[in-house]
Amino acid sequence: MQNYVERHIGEFHQRRLQNLEALKLSQILARKNPYLFKAKNILTAQDLVKTLLDAHLSSQEETIFGEFLEGLAVFICKQVFDGKKSSAEGIDLEFERENIRYIVSIK
Repeated sequence: MQNYVERHIGEFHQRRLQNLEALKLSQILARKNPYLFKAKNILTAQDLVKTLLDAHLSSQEETIFGEFLEGLAVFICKQVFDGKKSSAEGIDLEFERENIRYIVSIK
């Protein structure tokens, strides 16, 4: 497991960086309710940009890290139960144990 993490954690960080490099202010401004900023007493452009960027990064990191953990779960399942990544939509992995077939969705 440690080898898997060491090999793949760099991908997590690389995807974070790529996402940030591709980000445009207009993209995140278009998705936010401007009245919310007034209600939160955000009065300066600096505070607005920081708030938007923090929210965007948090959301993206959750998604990217979730995908990393899903890959880790599939790797561990393969090692322990000879499991595999499922090809079925909405199902993450499949394995068999004591003649019982397990179909798992990771959340």
